[in-house]
Amino acid sequence: MSGAQQGGWSLVKDLGRGIVAARKWILAYVVLLLIPSSIMLYTYYQRSSQILEEEVSQTMQQTLKQAGINLSYRMDHVRDISNSLFMNLKLYENLERSDRISEQIHQSQELLNLLESAQTNSDIVRARLFTEPTKVYGADRINLFPLESLKKRSWYQPIIDAGGGIVWTWDYRESFLDKGEQYIISCARMLRNPAHYDETMGVLMIDVSEKTITDVISELDFPSRTYSYIVDRSGTVIYSADRSLIGTKLVSSHEAETIGNSDEGIFKRTEGNEDLYVLYSAIHPTGWKLVVEVPKVEISRRTAALNQFSSIATLIGMTVMFLVLVFVLLAIIVQGMNRRVKTVLKMIRTEGIERLEERRFGSDGDFHLLERNVDHLIHRVKNLMEEVYQTKVMEREAQLRALQAQINPHFLYNTLDTINWLAVAREADDISQMVQGLSDYFRLSLNKGKDYVTVSDELDLAKVYLEIQQNRFPSSFTFIIEASLDTDRYMTPKLILQPIVENALLHGIRKRRGKIGTISIRVLLEDEDLLLLVTDDGIGMEEDLAVKLLTVPRPEAHADGSGSSYGLYNVNERIRLFAGSTYGLTIRSRPGEGTTVLVRLKAILMDERK
Repeated sequence: MSGAQQGGWSLVKDLGRGIVAARKWILAYVVLLLIPSSIMLYTYYQRSSQILEEEVSQTMQQTLKQAGINLSYRMDHVRDISNSLFMNLKLYENLERSDRISEQIHQSQELLNLLESAQTNSDIVRARLFTEPTKVYGADRINLFPLESLKKRSWYQPIIDAGGGIVWTWDYRESFLDKGEQYIISCARMLRNPAHYDETMGVLMIDVSEKTITDVISELDFPSRTYSYIVDRSGTVIYSADRSLIGTKLVSSHEAETIGNSDEGIFKRTEGNEDLYVLYSAIHPTGWKLVVEVPKVEISRRTAALNQFSSIATLIGMTVMFLVLVFVLLAIIVQGMNRRVKTVLKMIRTEGIERLEERRFGSDGDFHLLERNVDHLIHRVKNLMEEVYQTKVMEREAQLRALQAQINPHFLYNTLDTINWLAVAREADDISQMVQGLSDYFRLSLNKGKDYVTVSDELDLAKVYLEIQQNRFPSSFTFIIEASLDTDRYMTPKLILQPIVENALLHGIRKRRGKIGTISIRVLLEDEDLLLLVTDDGIGMEEDLAVKLLTVPRPEAHADGSGSSYGLYNVNERIRLFAGSTYGLTIRSRPGEGTTVLVRLKAILMDERK
């Protein structure tokens, strides 16, 4: 077995012994805290889900009731039109038989005018009159029909039995000469002869478009698996999206009785292996009931969505409580650890390491492993000292990486926020441009994990950043990039310019009254130094703030709202680590006159670094 494997196995054994040593505390935590809290949380969740389920079903019932009111309102209009025609004396006068052809033609025209006047309501497809052919001059089969053509319909006898009362038919297909085939529901009633009450003069039918019902039902904000239909007083389906169900009974006799005894309500039933909520509401003029069947799983899904916030809040609360209790237990454990460690340290100071190594402790304490191995850890000090030098050598590089990793952690958020804004307010082309710009930004900033880039790449990164910000703040600023040397030959730590440019834009130009300005980036060579100048015509800053930006990691923001940035401090420190203490940033600025940041670097060629 290799040394690494032995070390890993030893670590596992030590971890196991630590868990065994703390078993009493773990058991106490589980029994006294975790199990009772879990039971309480589960009970709360079940109860809150039940309450929310009832609230969701009640909300759906109110929505269904409103749909029933809307249908009742429309059917009331149809009934009123039927009553208006039914009470019109001209209707009966023109149905009186006349021996003169001219009188019959005049009567037929009067009847057509009456019926057509009833068709002004948008819900009404046709007002039709069925009578004996001898009573009118011909049947146009548009508004006037022979009574014989109606007798084959299943609802003819109920119309006659109603004795002039309204009878509502179920949804059926009718063929019209001028409109073709349509699905309608009819409000029908028998017409009696006022002079001879036992004589039937005809049947008046007001045809309502099926679309009147479909439009109202389609507006219901119910789950997709909801099934809606309309039943009459006997529980027979008179309307359904599945027309094969019209004329059948989808509810049992007991359920039909329940629905018939109240205007609205909710009850549950099981169909196959699925639990359903059945909601119903009255359509008063017709005696019908609008019925909706909603699978319980759909209501539970909505309940879960509503319960999500309260569940998260409860979970957070319980988590905080668990953490507090854990910290209390840890405090007790740490107190015991501290007491035992102090005993070991006291023994080292008074009796020496040799004495500690000679002593053998019992295994009855929670920290006997610590006491038994302290001497071994002390002997390792010499080995650790030998590693210090190598650690110091690596420290400089680690500082560079640590500082570099802190640059602009909020930039991604700002860019994604802008993309989201563009997605809502603009076309997809803008989003494509932003995503491409962000892709270029990450490609240049990450640089395949390398810490150093060419000055050309650093300028490209600043350019991509400014282009992204121009999409974010359109028509708010312009920028200029100038270089008097071959920037591909010289090297710089990456992410030097971008924080400076960001500071110039957000804390300079964006704080101006008009939020409009210009950013200039210039690259110069001065003797053996490389100079990068970033100039903006923003609000500028006080001299003391400019000093703090380079000397204090997080300078406080000014009361005037000019803001601050620890990005410049970060950049300055990285340049000093990279090139030496004589290099870094210099800030020249005055309030209202803009700001110039000078970056002084050692002019190092890429070939020299390699």
